[in-house]
Amino acid sequence: MKRAIVFPGQGSQVVGMGRDLADAIPECKALFDQANEILGYDLSSICFDGPQEELNKSNHAQLGIFVASAAAFQALELKQPDLEFDVLAGHSLGEWTALYVAGVVSFEDTIKILKARGEFMQAACEENPGAMLAVMNLDGDKLVEIAAEAGCHVANFNSLAQTVLSGTAESIEKAEELCREAGAKRAIRLPVAGAFHSPLMQPAADKMNDFLAGVELGSPAKPVLSNVTAGTHVDADIQNNMVKQITSSVQWVASVQKLAADGVEEIVECGPGKVLAGLIKRIDKTVAVRNIGQLSDLEKE
Repeated sequence: MKRAIVFPGQGSQVVGMGRDLADAIPECKALFDQANEILGYDLSSICFDGPQEELNKSNHAQLGIFVASAAAFQALELKQPDLEFDVLAGHSLGEWTALYVAGVVSFEDTIKILKARGEFMQAACEENPGAMLAVMNLDGDKLVEIAAEAGCHVANFNSLAQTVLSGTAESIEKAEELCREAGAKRAIRLPVAGAFHSPLMQPAADKMNDFLAGVELGSPAKPVLSNVTAGTHVDADIQNNMVKQITSSVQWVASVQKLAADGVEEIVECGPGKVLAGLIKRIDKTVAVRNIGQLSDLEKE
């Protein structure tokens, strides 16, 4: 049976994530301890004890989700050492977790990359203020048309029933009107700092390009899907695609469809929450999905 491992992105953070894994499994605790040492502050206490408002900050959320996801994968490997998987993927920052697991980048360098990524994106939010809108039950192609008319952009093709738009506050307001006119059942403004995965993040992408020039990226030991192309990463294009990812649409629907078309029968989400598991079920009901986010999930296995 072909199996994929996937990793969540920002929005999956919840106070307490990773605590039970760190308490029960020394190797998982070691990941949080290593992250604390690299960062020079106690990220683990923010993940374990909050408050939620502090954890929700982009820099803490991105780093915390990465370490909690890496810990979940570590726990899965320890509890099921014979588990085989064929391909990796991640949603937005989760793509960096997938690249780490594939051996493209070290744990230490991933922490440094995500710290810089969070800072660059926050600065871009302040330089180019924006907003995001989640639209339910409206066709993705129709939303591409609406985005073009409103002057905003599609940030995430999350599922067949959910697409997220990103842009200036004015363009998102216009898009919201157009979505309701087109029959969208729900359109919800997201509580985010800015217009992620849109051209308004270009300053962050430029800084990330310079930053990654100083990071050694290896060849993936397993295929990793790209958010930008929904295809498999090619060594020579990894840096370029991870820079583009900051301003480009997350092609999650196409990624899941590719996994299914390539014969993947089971997808395991490793990380806090069950956001991706829910999206995957809405994209392709034929693929079995499970989540490993806490100790009880492993005990069920």
